[in-house]
Amino acid sequence: MSAGKTYGGHTMTGVLRRVMVCSPKAAGWTDPEETTRWRELSYYREPDLTTAEAQHAELRRELEALGTEVLSVPAGEDLSLDAIYVHDASFITEGGAILMHPGKPSRRGEPALHALFYESQGIPILGAIRPPGTAEAGDMAWLDSTTLLVGHGYRTNDAGIEQIRSFVEPQGVDVIVVPLPHGPGPSVCLHLMSLISVIDTRAALVDLPWLAVQTVLELRHRDFKLIEIYPSERETMACNVLALGDRKLVALEENEKTNLRLRQEGFEVATFYGTEISQNGGGGPTCLTRPLLRS
Repeated sequence: MSAGKTYGGHTMTGVLRRVMVCSPKAAGWTDPEETTRWRELSYYREPDLTTAEAQHAELRRELEALGTEVLSVPAGEDLSLDAIYVHDASFITEGGAILMHPGKPSRRGEPALHALFYESQGIPILGAIRPPGTAEAGDMAWLDSTTLLVGHGYRTNDAGIEQIRSFVEPQGVDVIVVPLPHGPGPSVCLHLMSLISVIDTRAALVDLPWLAVQTVLELRHRDFKLIEIYPSERETMACNVLALGDRKLVALEENEKTNLRLRQEGFEVATFYGTEISQNGGGGPTCLTRPLLRS
């Protein structure tokens, strides 16, 4: 990447230089009308704004302490509580940002807000996923700088995948499509990144029993070391960790056994509690962050 570039990086594990987040307040957690929709949005309980704000602030402090520049997307209209999971509504490539068309209808106001943010930051918009295509960035993971793994499931469909391919193939990127399991069903978010986190050049944290055989074979073919989560920590999203580069990770404090396993594998693991902003809505550290620049 050229000197002074503010976006890009076809990697999940390069040093995280810049990241975008969306606070609970910006996502509408202060709106009484919006918070009454928590059951409709498949949250486990009514959101607690005070706890959510404190936990989100701690995530931000952990990122900044590790040297990442943290930028906040402003509040916008037509957002649901899920806008806090800022990772999903757009995807960054070396050629610019791709705006998603979320498979979850309540999230379809988010890409427009991301577009305004990118405009303010001078980040070009490479394109946008159009209906009937649906795509969410939580279903995408870089295996290396020229290989993008995309999960086909309830949130990302065939038409969306073909549009993603049309944007990244001209950049020399090969798209590998893998199936996602039914899991709890279409109302509950089960992204590819709920089942795998690429944490080093050839290492991935995985929920092995839930990965498709095709995905496991692809990772093994590429000589990835597969580090398994503790099954007892599946429901607290042990598999969802954010790599900051140089074997540094951000994970949820609740997943003590999996975090210990990662430390035993030589990773430095910073943690924060996510009872409100993670477990309640089903989104871990990767979901809460939209990487803008890795190198």
